[in-house]
Amino acid sequence: MNTHKQNKLDRIPSFPPIIPPVLEGAIRPKWSVMIPAYNCIQYLEGAMQAVLEQFPGKEAMEIVVVDDASTDGDVEALVKQVGKGIIGYFRQDQNVGSLRNFETCIKLSKGYYIHLLHGDDQIKQGFYKEIESLFDQYPHIGAAFTSYEYINEKGKIIWDNPYVSDEKGVLKNWLTNIAQKQIIQPPAKVVKRSVYERLGSFYGVEYGEDWEMWVRIAMHYKVAYSPEVLARYRVHEKNISGQSMRTGQNIRDIDTVIKTIRLYLPDDVRNKITAISRRNFAEYYVRLSHKFYHEYNDTFTAIRQAIGSMKLYPNLLTLRLGILLLLKVIFGYKYFRKFVEKVT
Repeated sequence: MNTHKQNKLDRIPSFPPIIPPVLEGAIRPKWSVMIPAYNCIQYLEGAMQAVLEQFPGKEAMEIVVVDDASTDGDVEALVKQVGKGIIGYFRQDQNVGSLRNFETCIKLSKGYYIHLLHGDDQIKQGFYKEIESLFDQYPHIGAAFTSYEYINEKGKIIWDNPYVSDEKGVLKNWLTNIAQKQIIQPPAKVVKRSVYERLGSFYGVEYGEDWEMWVRIAMHYKVAYSPEVLARYRVHEKNISGQSMRTGQNIRDIDTVIKTIRLYLPDDVRNKITAISRRNFAEYYVRLSHKFYHEYNDTFTAIRQAIGSMKLYPNLLTLRLGILLLLKVIFGYKYFRKFVEKVT
């Protein structure tokens, strides 16, 4: 791997990085469970244990932790302790950023199916069997995913996630559906390595890069789904989502991704789907601004999300809730509590 000092442009590729095929003659397992990790050592053991509980043997699955030069503990020692020779370990020479670390994960993989399981997320019992059944039943698909749940730092379920479909199978009209909003989280998704070889790796932004990838895949391949809740996506302040929301970078990145996805859509629905996606994200962020203000006592993040949502898609809801948030900050919530109850 290139170890020269990486600047911002290096950390966030402008184009999808090329994924070369596995060397001819290499021994290939069916599964590559690649675990990108950066300063999440308190969650990493749980992520590894959940995979080991479903480990089918080295002939069928490789498991590798790809450490982006973490500084919060001895990740290698933890991998050796928990993995007991089953889980491999690779450490970047320096911190290269999430996108380059994902790229490294994919390039190091040798399996036919790649599961990028972030070090702070988890899977539940039966995940790999369920995904494998989808690939076996629908061999023409490029990717498959299950339903999932949101958990907090302590592993407690905090949000219910609506089903994409009530039935297991290949999704219909998937491109136009996934282009409207992000309804998949990484731990729930498995992609054929051949798909990455054709389409390249993640690029462009650090927040929303997975959504762009899922839409890019949907443009070229059929995707299958199971409504079984078999993955767990962790929400905490140290992950990329939390960091980008504090700075408002999440909205700037989503705006970039929406513009990119627009080019993937058929001409006859392009404007409609773009408008829907802007509205969906803007309304989500403006509602989230009130959550930051009330539940997390984070006024600055709340303001950034409210203002950003009004810029992303100025409609009656975003303007009303955005202005309301600003009034709460300026005058205090108690004064507006009765008014809030009426309008929300």
